[in-house]
Amino acid sequence: MTGEGKLGIVLTGGGARAAYQVGFIRCLAKRVPELHCPIITGVSAGAINAVFLGARTGSLEDAADELTRLWSGLSPERVFDIQAWKIARTALRWGFGLISGGHSGGEAMRGFLDTEPLRRLLEAALEDDEGRIPGIAANLEAGRLDSLAVTTLKYSTGQTVTWVQGHEIESWARPQRLGVQTEIRAEHIMASSALPLVFPAQQLDDGWYGDGGVRFLTPLAPAIHLGADRVLAISTRYDRSIQEASRPAVSGYPPPAQIVGTMLNAVFLDAIDQDGQRLERINRLLEGRTEGNLKPTRLLILRPSIDLGRLAGEYEERLPKAFRFMTRGLGTRKTDSPDFLSLLMFQSDYLRRLIEIGEADAEARFDEIQQLIGT
Repeated sequence: MTGEGKLGIVLTGGGARAAYQVGFIRCLAKRVPELHCPIITGVSAGAINAVFLGARTGSLEDAADELTRLWSGLSPERVFDIQAWKIARTALRWGFGLISGGHSGGEAMRGFLDTEPLRRLLEAALEDDEGRIPGIAANLEAGRLDSLAVTTLKYSTGQTVTWVQGHEIESWARPQRLGVQTEIRAEHIMASSALPLVFPAQQLDDGWYGDGGVRFLTPLAPAIHLGADRVLAISTRYDRSIQEASRPAVSGYPPPAQIVGTMLNAVFLDAIDQDGQRLERINRLLEGRTEGNLKPTRLLILRPSIDLGRLAGEYEERLPKAFRFMTRGLGTRKTDSPDFLSLLMFQSDYLRRLIEIGEADAEARFDEIQQLIGT
């Protein structure tokens, strides 16, 4: 059962925090197992969940169960290489590059962490022997899916590029935003989720691409471009109260973890709220208008009920020793809300906790969800 118009699901980024979205999907699967989402878009780590939803040919419950198994079974070593000697080698190479003016004398400095384990995991879970994701084409053919989109950043031009697979897609071109038709593969997920400097950029078609959340000021736009009249967006950013926002997370000079975490929140997580406010203003302007093809787009943004960054600090002790040594070197113990740590906290118990929180939050707001999806 569906409501009037096409439903679009927008899955934002946030690194390991994207496990929170799995809980929301689990709630949907339990409450409305027959639901199909015709338009699915994802960016950064949200691209993992978006492609899994678009590629699974079974029920929504099957997709939710598989995503739960995937995220619950993750660990840092299944996402990136955490061997102490490799981390130390990269740190030395970067340090030498800085003091030598960039003349490192060998391989170019790429991401601080090697994400080859994540690539292998995604390829095994999604792709066939020819490197394709057959479930996407099957869902498009069966009418269960209209379009699937994954957003990246092209480093050579600074343009946001959204890769789209679907039926009768009209590409779009703006000075800083492009929509490109393609056959989505695991490499597009890897590019979309490549945190700047931390994870290596990925080579696609005509250049090197990284995390699509960078300078992506309109995360709702791809779903609307693709025809969504109703948009359900899942953010991983906790909406703090004025009192919480005014409470200092550190005392004294901020450590690197605090500075980087604040920067990454601004780059990756604030945009969905700003874009949502713009859309609501446009909706008010369109209310009551009947001329032309413009019409309001219904929007519901769901976000965590607790601070996932603050929660991550409780799990740092359980990280592998070499990786924990690196995070603490950035000052994660000197801040009450280590947001940077939460992006990299691919610790199974933390991820399972996020799934539980996501499911509980979706249950708490299911009346609003139901009004939007029309079941």
